[in-house]
Formats: sequence, structure tokens, C-alpha cells
Amino acid sequence: MRISRRSFLASLSLLPAMLARAQGQAQVERLANKNVKWAVSAALWNYFPKGPFTDILDVMQETGFIGIRLTGFPGILNRYGLTAAQMLAEVQKRNLNVVTISWNFPSSPLDDPNWRQQSVESARNAMKFLADFGANHLVVFSPSRTRAGAGTPEAFKTLCDCCNQIGEVAGSMGFTAGLHNHMGQMVQTREEIDRFMATVDAKLFGLSPDTAHLDLAGCDVVATLDEYKHRIHFLDYKDARRTTPAADVVQPNGRVLAKDSENASFFSSIFDLGDGEVDFPGCQRVLKSIHYKGWICVDLDTARLGPRADYERCGEYVVEKLQPIYV
Repeated sequence: MRISRRSFLASLSLLPAMLARAQGQAQVERLANKNVKWAVSAALWNYFPKGPFTDILDVMQETGFIGIRLTGFPGILNRYGLTAAQMLAEVQKRNLNVVTISWNFPSSPLDDPNWRQQSVESARNAMKFLADFGANHLVVFSPSRTRAGAGTPEAFKTLCDCCNQIGEVAGSMGFTAGLHNHMGQMVQTREEIDRFMATVDAKLFGLSPDTAHLDLAGCDVVATLDEYKHRIHFLDYKDARRTTPAADVVQPNGRVLAKDSENASFFSSIFDLGDGEVDFPGCQRVLKSIHYKGWICVDLDTARLGPRADYERCGEYVVEKLQPIYV
């Protein structure tokens, strides 16, 4: 059968996408194993010019990461102009997964008598949304350290009590819930992590650690993971090395961060896996010691080469350096 010149040229235009898909499938097979499943965070795309949500899914397919941690629920649906059903359809037809949400407490003061009930209902709604995707874990961020009253012992206890209640709701829905340590939030330092974990009920609430935020807060990353390894159901692998920017940081979406600001320092201190100082082989050995079976989110806040290239680099690091330790 003779192929017309127009058809031939049209087929050539599709070749790059076909090759990218084939490469992505090969990377999926390399990253796939019986214990750890690898995800990305939607947070990275907040710092790039907004495109369709499917652009993120395309990067995932092309780099072999099969899960995504959503941010800003339900705001992320508004950001990309999607309904929950539309997002589910796009994810399912690509054989990808929504695995959790970066859930934040309501912005009202912690001493507001309605704050706790609002928090629990918001968390419940987030888990209802996640359940439709087959997910079963909620990542919980603590409130800002600068929120009025956040620095008091009473506020810390209020946070812990509310997390216990969220944990009860999570258990009743077949979920687990864990705290995400974070710079600039109420649970940042190792002392605060220890205090939080000692105060909440171990049967109700766990830890969803972020390695970069542990490192930048001065924690021993591997020792912290080892201390709470039996309470980890989800974690972020993010590399870091404290870096002082020499000039203002201009993000891909055009936002300018003054060079002497905390934000500029933070974004300059985040690197692809293996380019910072976090001991990921040590982290992997901790997970091996408990036969961890679950998701690890490779969380990038900075992609110096762009999302696809940086996630491709991170995937190579996982395959070459981490999977030989624990698959």
C-alpha cells in the first residue's frame, strides 16, 4: 500500500511523542517494583506558567512516575478548571494514580471554637475525594509558625488533639494520616517533631516526613526516619543543601524572590536527588529494615532543567542508587 507524502509527514510529526511514550514506558518498568511506588508532587508546577493538568500527567508518563500528590485541595480543581470526575478520567486513562493530598488546616485562629470542627470536616472531605481515586493516606501540614497564638503550649496541644480526631476519622474510612514536617510551620525542628509524635496517639496518627525540610531544619534525616519508621505510611524524598543565592531568584512563572529572603534561600537550597546532602541510601536502608510497602513522592520545588528533565534525572538516581538497596 502506497503512503501519501502528507500522511508520511504527519506520521513524522507524531514520532517525538511516540518516542517519549516508549521511553516513559521503559522508565515505568525500571522504576516498578514490589515494595516502593514512586510519585511526583503537583507543587512543582505552581512555579511554572500554568498549563493544562494533562501536561503534568504527560511528564509523569514520560519519566515513569505513576503517582501524584495533589496540592491545594479543592483549589487545585479550580486552578486547572477540572471537576473531580474529569481529573479521575484523565488519570485513569493513563494508568496513573492520585495517591494523596497536601492537606492544610483552615486559616481561622486555633483558638476559634469552630476551628477544630472545620478542620475535621475539611480533612474528611479531602479523604472522600481521595477514596474515589483508590488512595488511602492523607498528608497533613501543620499551621504556620507565625499564626497568632501558634507558639503557645496550648496551641500545640490543640493541634495534637485535632490530629488525633482526624486520625480517628481516617481510620474509620480505611485511611492513615501523618504529619508533614515543614520549614516555617508549627512542627519544624526535631524537638517539635518528637513532642508532636509523643503527644498524638500512635494508633491514630503517624509521620509523613519530608527529607529536605528535615535537613534544612538541622535534623539528622536518617536518624529521624529510623526513630519513627513504624509510623511512616508515606514520605517525600527531596534533596537539599543550604545555599545562599547570589542574586534575586526568578522563578519560571516570572515571580521574583529577593536574594536575601527566606523564600529565595529555600528554593535555591532544593536539588534533584543526589545533588544535595541528604543520605538517601541511608533512608532506603531504614525502609528496608521495616519492609516498607507504599509510596515515596519525589518532591521538587525547583527544576533547573524543567520538570521533565529533572524528574528524568531523579528517576535515574532511584534506579541506579536506591533500588539496588531496596526494591
